[in-house]
Order: sequence, then structure tokens, then C-alpha cells
Amino acid sequence: MSKKSAEPKPTLSTIDAGALIVGMVVGVGIFETPTLVAANTQSARIAILAWFLGGAMSLIGALCYAELATAYPDAGGTYYYLMRAFGKNLAFLFAWARMAIIQTGSIALLAFVFGDYASQMFSLGEFSSALYACGAIALLTVINLLGLKQGKRMQNWLTVAKVLGLLLVIIAGIVLATSQGGNEAMLQSAQLVANESSNKTDNFGLAMVFVLLTYGGWNEAAYISAEVREAKRNMVLVLLGSIFIITAIYLLINFAYLHGLGLAEMQASKAPAAELMRRVWGNGGAIFVSFLIAVSALGTTNATIFTGARTNYALGRDFPVLGFLGKWGQRNSSPSHALILQSAIAILLVVYGAIQRQGFSTMVDYTAPVFWFFFLLSGASLLILRFKEPETQRPFLVPLYPLIPLLFCAICGYMLQSSLAYTGSGAHLGIVVLLTGIPVLLLNYHISRNQQHQDIREREKV
Repeated sequence: MSKKSAEPKPTLSTIDAGALIVGMVVGVGIFETPTLVAANTQSARIAILAWFLGGAMSLIGALCYAELATAYPDAGGTYYYLMRAFGKNLAFLFAWARMAIIQTGSIALLAFVFGDYASQMFSLGEFSSALYACGAIALLTVINLLGLKQGKRMQNWLTVAKVLGLLLVIIAGIVLATSQGGNEAMLQSAQLVANESSNKTDNFGLAMVFVLLTYGGWNEAAYISAEVREAKRNMVLVLLGSIFIITAIYLLINFAYLHGLGLAEMQASKAPAAELMRRVWGNGGAIFVSFLIAVSALGTTNATIFTGARTNYALGRDFPVLGFLGKWGQRNSSPSHALILQSAIAILLVVYGAIQRQGFSTMVDYTAPVFWFFFLLSGASLLILRFKEPETQRPFLVPLYPLIPLLFCAICGYMLQSSLAYTGSGAHLGIVVLLTGIPVLLLNYHISRNQQHQDIREREKV
């Protein structure tokens, strides 16, 4: 009798699961992306509407992922769903994209957030943000190479720093910002919009790219649905509750920015939280909140480096062509080769972002089209797997099937089109890097075939 394989156990309460989702989604992006959203909308009302729609769209996607995660509980996540629905080739391209574009782009993006706010405390000159970003990636990679384990208490304190920063910004914008300064900023922004409305193109699609980037993370969090108690009944409550809280946080902080700075100043700022705190409490307030956000960004970057290296290790373990990534260091108990390659790619992306002079937004351009392409395929995989594997037990069924999955695919298609239509050269580079995965896949087939032939010859000798 074969031994039964281990499966995720339903040990999380509804509150546990909701807290995990909120903690994973509310990251440091909310301190950076509101400026970019405001820059691509023509009024404060449209900017707020974009953040509200982001919450609704995220909920639709989370419902689809809840079914996939409960039906196919696997650590591979999207990689596993794509493999079952579309086969090994497409799954490899997703893993390649995660290594070369999505995960490394996220590391560079988070490092730029650290750099932007660290520069508010002490500037290193023209390329200050990029220098801080490269230094952070290199330092955190070395720490991981040394095998120093991430302390749970330290990560908790970093989360506290992030939440405290959010609360201070919300309070400053809504309660403490002087009505005179706020009204002047609003009048200024209204006049600017009026003057430019005749010749300004409404890039609402690009605004939504930045909004949904900030809501990103629920697709990772939905994997815990297999561990939620009475998932069939509680999963909808967990998703509705957590995304409602996240949406409320994002609406509040954007209202705070708009009330305290006004649309015009918000559009021009590289670090809106610091600008708002400077207006309320002077340079001391700006430095304090910049420190909180920089520390939080550093922690998030470290976590992304840690997890990204391990998925790259799995890629090297599964595909011979990238076998050097599948080596695990005995001394430091970490995937050394995967860490070094990941760091090199991320630093190159930081350099590219610095050359483009729009580091954070360039990284969004780089990752967005590839991310939405595979997100679209993950939505399609739900439809395909319902057809291919009807006998699979599904503890949670997406409501209003097939309307919700089709709506999710339509949203992903719209975001893919928007990320291609409105983003810059970074998007083109991301697509080129994705396509380089095709010859790597072909080379993998050649290596695998040679290994198979060699194994056959060795067996024949025996």
C-alpha cells in the first residue's frame, strides 16, 4: 500500500486568513503608485474611482484563484495550474518569466521605493535612488548567502513600521493638513486640469496598471484557501472582508494625499508621503516617515529576494538546462547560485531604470505586460480544468460560473492591452526577455533527450 502524500490541513480561522491576506497585499507600493495614478488621471474624482475599481477587480480575480487553490493545493501555485491546463512548455515560460521578469522586476521596483525614500533623508546626488537600490539588493543578497535566517520578530516590526507610516500619512492628510494649504493645492490642481484638459490624453488604462500593481499579492495569498477551516463556507467571507479592508485603506490614503497636497503637487512628487508630512510637521516629519517607509521597503525587498531565489532553485531542479540553479548550499542552507543570478538580474534592471530616469515606473512597464499575459492564462486555466478534469473535487466553487471567470479573463485582457498601449520601452524589453525563454526551452529539450539516450545506453551495458 502506497503511503498517502501530505496535504495542506485546514488550520486557519477566518480572522487568521484575512489578516494574512491584508498583510501580504498592503505593501510599500501604496507610498509610490498614487503619484503615478494621479499623473494619468484628469481629476481627483477619477483617481479615487480607479482605486475603488481596483478593489472590485481584485475581488473577482481572488474568487477565481480560490477555486484553483482549493482544487489543486500545490506549492507551485500558478506554475502548477498552467502545467495541468496547458502543459509543460507554457509552465516553463511562466517560470522563466518569474525568474527573469516578474520576481526580479519586483525586487528592483521595491528597491527603488527604498531608494526614493532613503534619498529624502540623505541624497547621494542625481542617481541617488538607483544607488540606494543597488546597494540594498547587493547587501540583502549577501545576508541571504551567509545563511542568516529571517527573524519572525524582525519581520513583525517591519510590518508595524509600515502600518504606522500609513496611519501617520492618513492622519496628516485628513486631520492635520491646514485647510488653507489644502484648499490652495486643490485650487491649483483644478486650474492645471482645466488648462490641460483640452490637449491631455486620459491614460486611465495606465492608471489602472499602477492601481492593480498595488493591489497585487492576493493571488499569492489565495493559496492559503486550502488551509482555511470550512473553506467552502468561509472563503468568500475571507476574500470579501480582506479586500474590503484593503480597498478602504487605499481609498483613505489617496484621499489623504489629495486633501493634503492637491492633484498637481501629488502628480509632481516622487515621495508623496514625505511631501505631505513635510507640509504638516516640517522636515522632521518628512524624515521620520521616510525612515519608516524605507525600513519597510527594505524588509519587503528582503522577503522577495528570499522567496524568489527558492522558486528559481525549483526551476533549476526541474529543468536540466538551468541545472546550475538547482544547487543548494550545504553550509549556508540556501540556493547560492539562484541568489547570485537573481541579484545580478535585479541590479541590471535598476541600472536600466536609472538610465530611463523613471526607475519605479520603468519597472512597472517591464513587468506589467508579461504579468497580465500569464494572469489571463491562469484565468483561462480555471475554465479549461473544469472541462478537462470534471471529476476533481473542488471544495470551493467560484460563484456565477462561468460569468466570473470570463469577467476575470476580460479584465486581464484589458490590462494586458493597456500595459502594451500606454507603457514605455520597459514593456518591450520585458517581452523580448520572455521570448528569449523559447530557445532556452528548446535547448532544454536537446539536453533532456541526450540524457535519456545516455541512460538507455547505460542500462543496455548493464
